Amino acid sequence: MTLDASHRHALENLFSPAAFGSRQLRNRLLMAPMTRSQSPGHVPNERNVEYYRRRAAGGIGLIITEGTTVGHPAASGYPDVPAFHGDAALQGWKAVADAVHAEGAAIIPQLWHVGSIRQPGMQPDGSVPGYAPSAVVHPSLPPDTGVRPREMTEQDIGDVVNAFARSAAAAKEIGFDGLELHGAHGYLIDQFFWSATNLRQDRYGGALAQRTRFATQIVHAVRESVGPGFPIAFRLSQWKSGDFQYRVAESPAQLETWLGPLRDAGVDVFHCSTRRFDEPLFENSNLNLAGWVKKVLGVPTVTVGSVGLDSDFVAAFSGQPAAVLGIERLLGRLERGEFDFVALGRALLADPEWPNKLRSGRYADVAAFSPEHLQRYP
Repeated sequence: MTLDASHRHALENLFSPAAFGSRQLRNRLLMAPMTRSQSPGHVPNERNVEYYRRRAAGGIGLIITEGTTVGHPAASGYPDVPAFHGDAALQGWKAVADAVHAEGAAIIPQLWHVGSIRQPGMQPDGSVPGYAPSAVVHPSLPPDTGVRPREMTEQDIGDVVNAFARSAAAAKEIGFDGLELHGAHGYLIDQFFWSATNLRQDRYGGALAQRTRFATQIVHAVRESVGPGFPIAFRLSQWKSGDFQYRVAESPAQLETWLGPLRDAGVDVFHCSTRRFDEPLFENSNLNLAGWVKKVLGVPTVTVGSVGLDSDFVAAFSGQPAAVLGIERLLGRLERGEFDFVALGRALLADPEWPNKLRSGRYADVAAFSPEHLQRYP
């Protein structure tokens, strides 16, 4: 990969120390959260420790863990995902954090509630139904077989808010470097944003400003639980599982309405999930979602989506490999200041040494992604 002067400067910037909230990272490369279902009993184990340690040793600046469930009975919706509550799980996560720190990287957990994705029989207690803003089957599920979730009462909402706050406090207590709230991809927080899953007629439904209330309450509670200075990231997406074309915001003004309250409540960094990082968000502008969020809100953002790969994650789950691409377009956007951090997902499954290889001029040796990497662990 041959770079011109501006791209070389951007590469230097990519590997320069950067502030993530109050924390200083060794570079601007992040590991994106990816569900791996490798924690039987919902407790991180030695293989999980090694999985994250390898990516830290490979030169990443900050690891965002796979989605970890908060302490609410309906939070989990997939087999063997790790929890972020309970003594055993937190002890396991502390071992992960210690291993990552020993390799020079920072780490934050992604706190998660799946909402109406949850169906009967799912771990840990199959009798617990899904919880959601409204009693509608999640659009990603077959309408003839999907089971309607429980429509959350205000007491339910308070219980979930408190569960996020407790897990946030635990992250700080066991030595993590911040936390991320999973508000993307059609899970519970995002279900309140999404007009197809939020049909409420109370103060949590209706206009977009009201559909942000649940997320804003969570951010307020989390900020209160961790105090000032502890970084809070928020992952968001326009697309939803079940509707890849959906858009919460159709204009910069709607983007401000949607995310401004979250910034004001205490979010330090917005992690902007797209299927491809170079997709423009609005007409007559090349800015992607991360670029527009930074422009509108004036806060740091993370871009993510098929960085260094020639196909998106949907293709990966369809069994298609992804060839390695150059990152000149990424570096050009970084040089223009469109976003502040870059997150890698499948690229780090394929090659944990991706950051070190890029930095040392060995990008030509980076491994291509194969669907087989989804099955390999650690």
